Amino acid sequence: MRQAVDTESGPVEGIPGRDRSLTVFRGVPYAAPPVGDLRWRPPRPPLRWEGVRRADRFGPMCPQAPTDAAATGVDVPMSEDCLNLNIWTGAAASDERRPVLVWIYGGGFREGTGAHPRYDGENLARKGLVVVTFNYRLGAFGFLATPELSRESGTDASTASGNYGLLDCVAALRWVRDNIENFGGDPGRVTIAGQSAGAGAVNFLAMSPLAKGLFNRAVAQSHARYARDPELRYLATSYRLPAAAESAGDRYAREHGARTTEELRALPWRKLVDGHHPLDEAVQTGSTAGPPLFRPVVDGWVIPAGYDETYAKGLQNDVDYLTGNNLDESGAVPGTMFAALRSGRRAARPGAPPVHVTLDEHVAAARQKFGAMAEEFLRLYPAATDDEAAWASSQAVRDNSRISTCLWGTDWTRHTTRPLRTYFWTHRAPAQGPGPRRASHGSEIDYVFGNPAPGTAAWSDEDHEIARTVSSYWTNFAATGDPNGSGLPHWPVFSPDASTVMEIGAHFRPVPVADEARTDFWTRFFRTQQAW
Repeated sequence: MRQAVDTESGPVEGIPGRDRSLTVFRGVPYAAPPVGDLRWRPPRPPLRWEGVRRADRFGPMCPQAPTDAAATGVDVPMSEDCLNLNIWTGAAASDERRPVLVWIYGGGFREGTGAHPRYDGENLARKGLVVVTFNYRLGAFGFLATPELSRESGTDASTASGNYGLLDCVAALRWVRDNIENFGGDPGRVTIAGQSAGAGAVNFLAMSPLAKGLFNRAVAQSHARYARDPELRYLATSYRLPAAAESAGDRYAREHGARTTEELRALPWRKLVDGHHPLDEAVQTGSTAGPPLFRPVVDGWVIPAGYDETYAKGLQNDVDYLTGNNLDESGAVPGTMFAALRSGRRAARPGAPPVHVTLDEHVAAARQKFGAMAEEFLRLYPAATDDEAAWASSQAVRDNSRISTCLWGTDWTRHTTRPLRTYFWTHRAPAQGPGPRRASHGSEIDYVFGNPAPGTAAWSDEDHEIARTVSSYWTNFAATGDPNGSGLPHWPVFSPDASTVMEIGAHFRPVPVADEARTDFWTRFFRTQQAW
């Protein structure tokens, strides 16, 4: 596909991929620049251009803290004019109808870019997909809510502000619906996929009436948690309620010297991203119990209701769904039993639990988290030494994850007709920098895309074979809604009665979620918690 390709805003011309049979289009605008008076407004259609636009370089990343931008390792500028997307296609002509995978990056809704080399779509395009990555507004630009912004929203008076980043996702999907045919894609076979905050965005879109009909399938990597799992509110898939979001946003504006939205819009964008905001820091250190400042908002419009109400009433979009979590999910989770486990202290020797937890920490955290149920927990996860405590805490984290996902699946499928499949990623990938191999948060991304992460040790033959299997599952799912295919271990549909999850990575097979006693314990504990 070397010739210019028409879009509704004008023709674009791509460049050959590393594989010369593929074409890459970079930095294609899907919305107008959200600058000036358009800051903190829903995205507008992209501006038209004259002549053929050369799509040979990635567009700017959205504003984010300089330290976060540097961590991406991507040499692109930063600008508010960042609503652009990238396309990888192997279609030789525009009349092909290949399945489309739209990837939504993670990063806690405060960092990231669709230009990251981990998301390079060439390998998946070689397997027959049209791959799209895009930028969406982050941090204050994507998720600031204030009373004044809510009043000017132009929607129903009960609607809150704060979901501009999610509205960008909807705009990108509308662009795909209206333009992807010209790139050889099938607008009737669109899969949205993402990891961490990207997985949170996937599920919010699956809960949003604004996204209904814009995609058929969803992949949420490191997302699925039961609505009564207290860890949910601290993860990148958490959300805020309108009153709290508006109050925090109003305080944020005043701390930046702005009393009105007009004054906020007049501030240079760099003033809104320099460093970390103290409210976020308070959450990250555990001194505030709740989601960080910049998270999506249950606004009554983009997200009509929270998780529990959505699933109980069957308000979600009925799509094919694939989701799961990882063996060694990491990241501090303040206020929970596992804060010590996830504080970043790595084990000293290969084969040990991912992070060391002392016996005293294990017991104290159990009593703090489980209260009257603590002694039962300690009988199910016993320890007499620090090493045993590390193993027991690690097993508790993994059981919590798998059981929570299973209960989430039970709720999700209660009112849906399309199949759900769940997984548990277990392959310990080569480490970035010093430390043991771990099946850590985000490590599966490299295998989905078939791109070894920069800075890791060289992939072994086993790593390449795992990548071929995992990327084939994802490709098949995007094409048909079923990950299974010739030569692949069978991946069964989720069933609440089966009590199994598909292990992928170290092995490819259904495995028990947890033993009966531990499953019963976690289920009873979750029932004592507030629904989120």
